[in-house]
Amino acid sequence: MPSAERIVLGWREWVALPALGLAAVRAKVDSGARTSALHVDRQWRFVEGGAPWVGFSLTPGAGEEAGGDTVVGTVEAAAPVIDEREVTDSGGHTTRRVFLRTTMRLAGIEREIEINLSDRRGMLFPMLLGRTAIATAFTIDPARSFLHGRPPAGAVPLLHRRSPTP
Repeated sequence: MPSAERIVLGWREWVALPALGLAAVRAKVDSGARTSALHVDRQWRFVEGGAPWVGFSLTPGAGEEAGGDTVVGTVEAAAPVIDEREVTDSGGHTTRRVFLRTTMRLAGIEREIEINLSDRRGMLFPMLLGRTAIATAFTIDPARSFLHGRPPAGAVPLLHRRSPTP
């Protein structure tokens, strides 16, 4: 897609991951990160039909921006593992992470993306949207935020709470 036709994103946006049961995830759009990462509280591996899968849980709730520490329940999901590889974070620390493929909905576009699962409790955003997820369809305006609306009515957003999950 020529750059004139690309959709402009702010440096932070609301992203939906419908196959994982997440209607609204607050994401930092980061062209400096190659891959995308999703916060999970817990993850476990299992085999289904002879193939490796990963199950994981996370706890959506009202974070600081939404006015509190309200926890609304735990979301559990599972997906086939497509890869497991080393990822280096912005601090230079390398960890081995599980990767999966899922559908992302953003700015009226649905596309398959790769994400890795990580404990992002110490980060401001539960999701990091890397450049491979936004390549070819989007461009970033770093001076703007949330250009594509708020979470849908009734959706429980995934935000970090003030205190981490035990």
